[in-house]
Amino acid sequence: MIVTDASGHFVEGLHRGDFHVFDNGIERPLTDFAAIEEPAQVLLLIEAGPAVYLLEGGHLQAAYALLNGLSTADRVAVVKYAESPQAILDFTPDKQAAAAAFDQLRFNLGFGSLNLSSSVLKALEWLANVAGKKSIVLLTTGVDTSPSNEFALVIQRLRASDVRLLTVSLTAGLRNPPPAGKKKVPAANSTQTAQQFEQAEQLLKRIAEATGGRAYFPVNAKEFNAVYAEIAQIVRHEYSLAFAPPARDGLLHSIEVRVDTAQNPAANSPGSPYRVNHRQAYLAPGPR
Repeated sequence: MIVTDASGHFVEGLHRGDFHVFDNGIERPLTDFAAIEEPAQVLLLIEAGPAVYLLEGGHLQAAYALLNGLSTADRVAVVKYAESPQAILDFTPDKQAAAAAFDQLRFNLGFGSLNLSSSVLKALEWLANVAGKKSIVLLTTGVDTSPSNEFALVIQRLRASDVRLLTVSLTAGLRNPPPAGKKKVPAANSTQTAQQFEQAEQLLKRIAEATGGRAYFPVNAKEFNAVYAEIAQIVRHEYSLAFAPPARDGLLHSIEVRVDTAQNPAANSPGSPYRVNHRQAYLAPGPR
């Protein structure tokens, strides 16, 4: 969850007692709280498909803006996926090691097996035992060849998880290849129509929104740099709140988060200078 002021700047220095969380309209006590000063855990999940042509063209280099924007204590892991996810680098605060891991990436050509949903599910399993504030930054075309039931499952798991998902689309270079003379990007084959790219875009929006995250669709190197710089600020300035579900009913519960008006009188008033971005709902666990 992030809190910004009227100018869009992140609000720092808030404490556990400044927040109130409501589950289906009923306030619930917090069971855990992590302030923005606590290190973030950022898992970079990178599609190992034809996006290699884009990444080598400068977009992966732009990811250095993300590494440079993180604090020294924030930890980064690098994972690639195609048919299944493969860890390249475990969580480390060493940003130079993370940058070096980019050079170890090897990409498959074509759209053969790009199991996006299955890979996100596996990443969530890996993050389940990681403490603190957790984010997945997904660099992908959004093409998903996972079994048809996996997408519904990943939405369900994301809603129930404590992980923020931020997606960065790599389709711009596939839709609009660079001018002649520059590195060629393979055109999408006959099955990869404009409609399928639109479906991929909607997929990225839905999985990001399920966690209260954001989906980005940069089209050039300048925009990629700006996106990664913004993502670094989001994961650095995130507050993490937790509470116990009031019932194991397997239902979708709405969530509302308010900043304490006693400490911040204008925070919840009309025209408030504060904006609170958080996940809007979660799926409660089912009966045992």
